[in-house]
Amino acid sequence: MSFDVAAVRAQFPSLAAGAAYFDGPGGSQTPEVVARAISDTLVSSIANRGVMTRAERNADEVVRGFRAAMADLLGADPGGIVFGRSMTQLTFDIGRALAKTWSPGDEVVVSRLDHDANVRPWVITAENAGATVRWIDFDPETTELRPEHVAEQLSERTRLVAVTGASNLIGTRPDLPAIAELVHGVGALLYVDGVHLAAHAGIDVAALGADFFVCSPYKFFGPHCGVLAASPALLQTLHPDKLLPATEDVPERFELGTLPYELMAGTTAVVDFIADLGRIAGSDSTGGDRRQRVLASMDAVHEHEEALRRRIESTLAEFDSMTLHSRAGRRTPTLLYTFADRPAGEAYRFLAELDVNAPASTFYAYEPARRLGLPDEDGGLRIGLAPYNDDSDVDRLLDGLAKLTGH
Repeated sequence: MSFDVAAVRAQFPSLAAGAAYFDGPGGSQTPEVVARAISDTLVSSIANRGVMTRAERNADEVVRGFRAAMADLLGADPGGIVFGRSMTQLTFDIGRALAKTWSPGDEVVVSRLDHDANVRPWVITAENAGATVRWIDFDPETTELRPEHVAEQLSERTRLVAVTGASNLIGTRPDLPAIAELVHGVGALLYVDGVHLAAHAGIDVAALGADFFVCSPYKFFGPHCGVLAASPALLQTLHPDKLLPATEDVPERFELGTLPYELMAGTTAVVDFIADLGRIAGSDSTGGDRRQRVLASMDAVHEHEEALRRRIESTLAEFDSMTLHSRAGRRTPTLLYTFADRPAGEAYRFLAELDVNAPASTFYAYEPARRLGLPDEDGGLRIGLAPYNDDSDVDRLLDGLAKLTGH
């Protein structure tokens, strides 16, 4: 499948500054069309949602467009798309609503592979409800989290299992459909952190088996916000705290206060941009409705990113002072390295001097970093690929690491 990366890069004004960006897992660059959608919405005739005035109708159209777009991106029901300030905020909110149905002795299961945003909210919420927290481990040698690891922690008292779709630290992608079958087999709900996964794969929430799927548009070219997808029927069973006059309608009952229409419009523009990536990049698969074009674009993105990942990984395998911690058989194009003779932070600073952005940290992945024995201060050097990375970016990264390590 062809992928004209130069045509893709031309959509991102920030790339003209000349930096090589390998920090996509922390937040991607933004295309011009998304920034323009945000700006146009802010200066348009707009008001609180309604049907009486043009401004009210404009706001309503923005909200409906946002829900339809995210439903197309995730293969979800527009009536179950919830806007949030962030994935973390959404997880805390859903956790508090679910906890109203929990009792002492109930169990909530979290994983050692996850970003803390899919761990600590559940730990805190469970403790407040008197529920027990159980932990899914992963194999630190292979960095695999297997279904049997999940099965070991399930019981008839399990109420919810929270697991990542892909590790933001090392890229591991657990087998979500197999995990979902186990979780649903004991009558529990599956809450999936899809923040890192949604940037690198086509998503079908139902096929994954996720009862709740959360992601962050700013990881795939969009504005800083969070989105949750669930079935409207499931959301109907939850009753979050809200103001007395606020609507009981789903999904609005979960969205407190006036919505930021500009961010919702920017998110819609992101989905349209992703759907158009196949055409921009010259892929043969450019037909169909928006959902079909999204999936075709993500297939093209996957092939492009994987080719760059293989090149980086094979070259750095020759650098005997560097250890790769991203080892799972199925993973995103996200590589985490440590160094035998220096802290990862030193490599981060060295590369930054060369205008190569590859940060070193534990990246809020507190549990997996500890399980892998990474130092709290510097963690590892994370190299994360995005659709706008090209071979010249990789050249600069590899040349910089060769100079640093003496290879």
